[in-house]
Amino acid sequence: MIRRLIDFSLDNRLVVCIGWLLVVVLGLDSLKRLPIDAVPDVTNVQVQVLTNSPGLAPQEVESFITFPVETAMSGLPSIEQIRSVSKFGLSVVTVVFEEGTDIYWARQLVSERLSAARESIPDGYGDPGLGPISTGLGEIYQFEVRGEGHSAMELRDILDWTVAYQLRSVPGVVEVNSFGGELRTYQVTLDPSKLRAYGISVRRVFEALEQNNRNVGGGYIVHADEQYLVRGEGLVESLADLAKIVVANDARGTAVYLENLGTVELAPMIRQGAVTRDGRGEAVVGIVMMLMGANSRTVAEAVHEKVQEIEKTLPEGVTIDTFYNRTDLVERTIDTVAANLIEGGVLVVVVLLLLLGSLRGGLIVAAAIPLSMLVAVTCMRWVGLSGNLMSLGAIDFGIIVDGAVVMVESIVAYVFLHKDDPEPHLEKVPTAKSTGRATW
Repeated sequence: MIRRLIDFSLDNRLVVCIGWLLVVVLGLDSLKRLPIDAVPDVTNVQVQVLTNSPGLAPQEVESFITFPVETAMSGLPSIEQIRSVSKFGLSVVTVVFEEGTDIYWARQLVSERLSAARESIPDGYGDPGLGPISTGLGEIYQFEVRGEGHSAMELRDILDWTVAYQLRSVPGVVEVNSFGGELRTYQVTLDPSKLRAYGISVRRVFEALEQNNRNVGGGYIVHADEQYLVRGEGLVESLADLAKIVVANDARGTAVYLENLGTVELAPMIRQGAVTRDGRGEAVVGIVMMLMGANSRTVAEAVHEKVQEIEKTLPEGVTIDTFYNRTDLVERTIDTVAANLIEGGVLVVVVLLLLLGSLRGGLIVAAAIPLSMLVAVTCMRWVGLSGNLMSLGAIDFGIIVDGAVVMVESIVAYVFLHKDDPEPHLEKVPTAKSTGRATW
């Protein structure tokens, strides 16, 4: 088999050269498109179901939310494991599927079962939804929104409604998580004595808030060949609108507004923790999550460029301070792999030059390193593997060039010992391989 391969290569040298040229072109194209990461992503195929229920204790979250969701997910095809975490105001159910399962097919199965889970959850206890299509290594970019003279609530508003909103439009970004600061909410603090004085229940206040915070349509009126739309505008847009909501009428028929029953103000949502950085106190931080299977290097670069564009549009004094960028780690990985390639190739050439005394033989053997790498990169791209420090940086160059060293050494030695023979070198090569080793 080897002899026939050698004979074919020697008889069809042009075909072999064209074939390797195609391998080089295909390998370079695959190298540009190959996802590059710092470490391999070994996360299994999983779908998370998240349910927010503010104010609910872990016991109630487990009983009224987590258990119905777990029950609805049981029996799905290709499922391996179901695990859950119930915290204050939060339920997380993770459904793990068999390796190789298509993530979008798995999410479709889970989404279909969520309708049954929603029917089992009491009204007002939360609406379960699917988590982002990401993995444990999806955090590719982290930054802090800073601004002197701006409160934690204002910085959180800028992060949620300006920065994160625009970053989600970057290709490959699946989610931008916000941490720290104060989440702005409209808060109504009722006074029990005033409720008793007006004879109004808390339930009536809730009903008034719900009924008076929406716009409705009322058809249209045609007048003078023009059509006028009839609308009822009641959507709350400010604290003043909220305060002027009519809850009921007193005994004299006078309207009782929400502001007559308590205090209407802006207040932060109840939180369970805080974010600090460098000992400077609380910070407002955003974490960019990458889409599962995306190229972390290109996505992180695109996010960084977008952040620089967004920073120019922020209010005066507000800046974005990046403290983690996956691109830096990926570039270090690429530098390590490139250094190994160059140093390995140079070392092989020098050693073979010293042992064989043939520069051409050393270069031929060293050519096996980049060619083998290009073939490996092409195969990795076809099977969907990413290039990382473990898959590229741990390459054993001795194994790569081992066969080439044996062949070239035998050929160089045979050609040197038979340099006075009249036959051309092209005929000496198969003869050298047929002998297995040179005869000294």
